[in-house]
Amino acid sequence: MQKQIFVKAEEIKQVIPLAPGRQLELSRPLVMGILNVTPDSFSDGGRYGSLEKAVERALQMESEGADIIDIGGESSRPGSEPVTLEKELKRVIPVIRALKNYTKIPISVDTYKAEVARQALKAGAEIVNDISALRFDPAMVTLLAEKKVPVILMHMLGTPRDMQEDPTYKDCVAEISEFFTERVLFCAEMGIDKSKIIIDPGIGFGKRLSDNLEILSHLGEFKKLALPVMVGASRKSFIGMLNPESTSPDRRLGGSIAAAVAAVLNGADIIRVHDIAETVEALKVIQAVKDKP
Repeated sequence: MQKQIFVKAEEIKQVIPLAPGRQLELSRPLVMGILNVTPDSFSDGGRYGSLEKAVERALQMESEGADIIDIGGESSRPGSEPVTLEKELKRVIPVIRALKNYTKIPISVDTYKAEVARQALKAGAEIVNDISALRFDPAMVTLLAEKKVPVILMHMLGTPRDMQEDPTYKDCVAEISEFFTERVLFCAEMGIDKSKIIIDPGIGFGKRLSDNLEILSHLGEFKKLALPVMVGASRKSFIGMLNPESTSPDRRLGGSIAAAVAAVLNGADIIRVHDIAETVEALKVIQAVKDKP
């Protein structure tokens, strides 16, 4: 029975259902814009700390072609410490509430805390992006089953604080696939429909350079789970490892676009990025090449 549920690639839904009457089509790769309203994110921490700057940046990303805006109020960079619920709410909720007055594209909230997700959904968010895949807060799965909104389940070894302390795999792709199989079964048992699930193999989250490259080159293995796949490789440190001259994250544009293109060619449905306009342009070229008879 599990084989019938999890390995038929043709079962992959062509849409992601949102609120009644709204959906995201997967006829082309979607671009999710990253909006970190934090002082310490690895790439753009501190740039969008004010409400005005955060909304301005979100609208700029929309104008550049973003399909989704992903708003996060807690850094998950390697070695980062968790923030309090109160602090995360103060950072995230006003931005979502204000942004809903200006845009109709879906807003995702990047959080593993159920209360943050609850208030974000009430403020207008339509997707929950949980880096813990519903493991850090037991209340999250109950909330998602109740609200029936899409959830992004990401793979990570450990926590952001310790995930890069000697991560080890025997078979990275196989172990991540097994993790997602268990998580999807758990969701089903708890009342979350499979049509609401997106998976993210977690580039850079408890991964060595070799693991990140293996994931990008074998994304097709995750398609056997018959779920949309999201990839977030934008500006990450593995790019700097391949090109040591890219010392700062905002100098990794070329590597970020290359990773996005590789991900799409290997089956990614959603690309989570900082540099919207450049990624959208690259993906339009790739789509045109793929669509040419």
